[in-house]
Amino acid sequence: MQYITTFDSSSESLQDMLRSAGSGKTQLPDFQRGWVWDDQHVRSLLASISQSYPVGALMLLRMGGEVRFKLRPIEGVHLAGPVAAERLILDGQQRITSLYQALLLKAPVRTRDSRGTEIERWYYIDIARALDPQADREDAIVGIPRERVVRNFRNEVIADYSTTEHECAAELLPVSLVFDTTGLSNWQMHYLQQDPARMPERLQRWNRMVQEIIQPFQQYLLPVIVLRPETPKEAVCQVFEKVNTGGVSLSVFELLTATYAADDYALRDDWDARVRYWKPYPLLRGVENTDYLQAITLLATYHRRQAALRNGQVPSAAPGVSCKRKDVLRLTLDDYRAWADRAARGFAKAAQLLHGQKIFGARDLPYRTQLVPLAAIYAVLGEEAEAAGAAAMLRRWYWSGVFGELYGSATESRFALDVPQVVEWVRNGPEPLTVQDALFSPARLRSMRTRNSAAYKGLSALLLRAGGADFRTGQPVQDQLYFDEKVDIHHIFPQAWCRSHDIEPARCDSVVNKTPLAARTNRIIGGNAPSAYLPRMQQQASLGAVELDRILGTHLIDPVALRDDDFGAFFSAREQALLARIAAAMGKEIAPQAMDQVTLDPVDYEEEDDVA
Repeated sequence: MQYITTFDSSSESLQDMLRSAGSGKTQLPDFQRGWVWDDQHVRSLLASISQSYPVGALMLLRMGGEVRFKLRPIEGVHLAGPVAAERLILDGQQRITSLYQALLLKAPVRTRDSRGTEIERWYYIDIARALDPQADREDAIVGIPRERVVRNFRNEVIADYSTTEHECAAELLPVSLVFDTTGLSNWQMHYLQQDPARMPERLQRWNRMVQEIIQPFQQYLLPVIVLRPETPKEAVCQVFEKVNTGGVSLSVFELLTATYAADDYALRDDWDARVRYWKPYPLLRGVENTDYLQAITLLATYHRRQAALRNGQVPSAAPGVSCKRKDVLRLTLDDYRAWADRAARGFAKAAQLLHGQKIFGARDLPYRTQLVPLAAIYAVLGEEAEAAGAAAMLRRWYWSGVFGELYGSATESRFALDVPQVVEWVRNGPEPLTVQDALFSPARLRSMRTRNSAAYKGLSALLLRAGGADFRTGQPVQDQLYFDEKVDIHHIFPQAWCRSHDIEPARCDSVVNKTPLAARTNRIIGGNAPSAYLPRMQQQASLGAVELDRILGTHLIDPVALRDDDFGAFFSAREQALLARIAAAMGKEIAPQAMDQVTLDPVDYEEEDDVA
């Protein structure tokens, strides 16, 4: 197999690199973060250059290939008009910007102090310290405030370097002169002639200064790795993230924002409009811009595949449905515009479906990721999804994903299967693999004990969907009551009671011993035995025993066992009832299985939620 190198490595003089950045021939992709180096970093970098120490290779991308980003010059460069960049900086922005501002800008460097406060500094080389072999070179690089005047805490001037004469007297050479031949020569003349009696001594110091400090700057070579133009966009982005280990991790949204901006399209503004459109749907508040792009990519690739099949391409040769990172990065602006609105409506339809399943907010969503294929499926089906049979299929597919716990990992591959398979299923095709693959083990009930489990949150929604009413009010939980009463999942037999009666934590904290209740109701329960809190509940709510027993039944609780404080009978009966409820939602039998005791690590236990 022949391997083709995708990059070239060489070296380039520091001066040429900085002048290329200053002219705009070398620029930044717009997704690069701003320049953030502080004063200490800048001084350390200048000290390293002055000693010819390596400061790391730069990584650039040569323009001319498929990669098109909105570009911007490095900070401090102001171009008179558009400049066709020849290269992009992928790694080295902080170093190049620091060096450009300090060495070529002819303006104070805008940086930060050790506390993060923005400051402006001119940088100088302290000649005496720089030539002292015992001195630390970083101490020889001096930062002076914008006015070139140093003041004490009483604002009194203690040093003034605002004129060339003052600089020469203090033997502080501006680093901005090392590449300025004329300016450096003029400063040298002032320095040598300022004190005629000391001219021979100063000339000797100056010659050493040129040889030991200035020439290392002027002759400094930077190692440069240049990616070739044919490098694909996903490789460019991967390289950027690999080399910027101390920087931000780029999302596909940020990368596409920079790509579309090259065509004057403001992707972020459009995303903000989608968020406003979804405002009436609380459970969509956790949807991320990358989720939205994945749904659009599923739609674009699905319809591309369908068009190929209609044109006679065999399925194995037709393009596949996918929303992996590389596919999202290949999403053209035309693709985005074609499917963005339908994807946004698909998310809204998905929220409406789940609201009907008593999932009211983002916190209670079993899998945020499952919204992505669901939105795409709604976008493809359109009005077909509103038919009663189609809606029942979508509900079954959804609960199969939740209780089969199929969206915790490798979700992109499942997305790509779900969209075409569920659409085909609704249109009289075979069951999708998500429905076929979904299995729920009876023993899983005992290990479900916190919101970290999607099935845990799903079971709570199933109880509410079937009319689970609050113990105290007797009202089935609707969205307004859900938020007003702060409904959450609480213990039925309180933890304090379980501990005092030697109920093992694996059973006490299992979802079998929990149900959705209002915060006020949970305060009445406190740490009391059911035989104590149920009569109190009846009295405060003016409920008869029969009515309260009916309410308990809406939560699949055996009222006799609960009133008798019979945890074993309660647990066994509710366990079977919950399994039956899950089986109905998934539309399949749950195989009988011995209910082995589950031993849990104590660090995994949920925090105490009983209220005294």
